Amino acid sequence: MEATIYNVNGKKKGSILLPEHVFGLPWNGDLVHQVVVSMQSNARMSIAHTKDRSDVSGTGKKPWQQKGTGRARHGSRRSPIWVGGGVAHGPTNEKNFYKKINKKAKAKALSVVLSEKMRNSEILFIDTVDTGEIKARKAKEMLVAMGSIPGFEKISGKKTNAAYIALSGKNAVTEKSFGNFGNVGVGSVANINPLILLKYKYLIISDPEESVGVIEKRLSRTETVA
Repeated sequence: MEATIYNVNGKKKGSILLPEHVFGLPWNGDLVHQVVVSMQSNARMSIAHTKDRSDVSGTGKKPWQQKGTGRARHGSRRSPIWVGGGVAHGPTNEKNFYKKINKKAKAKALSVVLSEKMRNSEILFIDTVDTGEIKARKAKEMLVAMGSIPGFEKISGKKTNAAYIALSGKNAVTEKSFGNFGNVGVGSVANINPLILLKYKYLIISDPEESVGVIEKRLSRTETVA
């Protein structure tokens, strides 16, 4: 499988051979759904919390005697049916949303999503994405130039979740340059996952030879561990 490499000005620079086991897998919606739902669940934070009758402040004394008053029986002012009492069956921050994800399943889901984006011509290989200095103007110029590549005209114009730029390594300068754009995400290629890839329309891979090698190494390591 061969793909074209462009420079930041939108001109063809060369080509790259892509591994079939990473960019040539068939679509597997069930696997991707399972992995994505698990990742979203694991990212959840339990915030809502209510106090039950054992947590609220109040006396433990019986409001009145059991019999002889003509009133209903009550044993505590902290009962849920009393004003100021505890909440019955309310949410608590002790709830655990964690779902286990098999390592091989997560790795394969990443390959499946990459393959689907490759089939849909939503992956752009750029020889290098480096602004050199923290300049949003230079980052904007790069996006506009990339928009001149056939099939990627919407990169600079799409208002939300336009593209994710996967760098071969950590580059704080480039990340900060693109940080002012709400429709673009930037990060290391070593940290991409199905959730990130499905969030953005396009995937821009910088330093293709090195970046693809990082992805291959990461997936092969997962298969070895599993």
